Amino acid sequence: MHDEPDVVTQVLCAQKSTQAADRLIRSYLPFIRSETSRFLKGKRVTDEDDELSVAMTAFYEAIVHYEKFKGAFFKYASLVIKRRLIDYVRKEQRHQNKLSIDQPTNDESAGTIGDTLADPNQQTDRYELVTATRQEITELSAQLSDFGISFSDISENCPKQARTLESCSRVLMYAKENPALLEELLQTKRLPITALCAGTGVERKTLERHRKYLVALMVAFTNGYEIIRGHLSQVHRKKEASK
Repeated sequence: MHDEPDVVTQVLCAQKSTQAADRLIRSYLPFIRSETSRFLKGKRVTDEDDELSVAMTAFYEAIVHYEKFKGAFFKYASLVIKRRLIDYVRKEQRHQNKLSIDQPTNDESAGTIGDTLADPNQQTDRYELVTATRQEITELSAQLSDFGISFSDISENCPKQARTLESCSRVLMYAKENPALLEELLQTKRLPITALCAGTGVERKTLERHRKYLVALMVAFTNGYEIIRGHLSQVHRKKEASK
């Protein structure tokens, strides 16, 4: 479909020039339109549709934030477009809800319309969230396979003691604050144990014992896994609160 190396070169040029970015967006408008149509379940997309404007803005966002270690550009751009369209749809739904479900019904005992009807928008939100989550899990699984790691490996390698979990969390925090370590991990497919030990004070044997778990965490914080990262952060907060 697309010559990926050539596109990457164009993207890097577009990051330095708004004119080049505009040309790139115009060149790949069919791709943007196709992604928008796919999100809308095959609906024909016109230039007047707000969703297309959102998708074009998302494509520009992908250009600006793309880095080589994030993988194939079009895969990354597709993910950004989908997430921005999901955000747009949810915002529109919340706006519509404010105009409708708070209205009172004719039956005084029934309260508002929202009290009597199941909200179909919630089902739509749930479907989109499940779909996006499934896509993230599939992509993360594929990326971890390059490291020879499966989800079952992660489960078996997860720290069991609170003190060890806290040490691993400290390692992850340090890696997030030093993106060069994340990039090194992706490029070498090896956990930068020496640098992590020096920067966190965590014992080397702890990192080696939980290498697969740490690799999975760090990979999840490298490229577009917002839902998974949010879940991991929530789990971490719960564990911290339970101490």
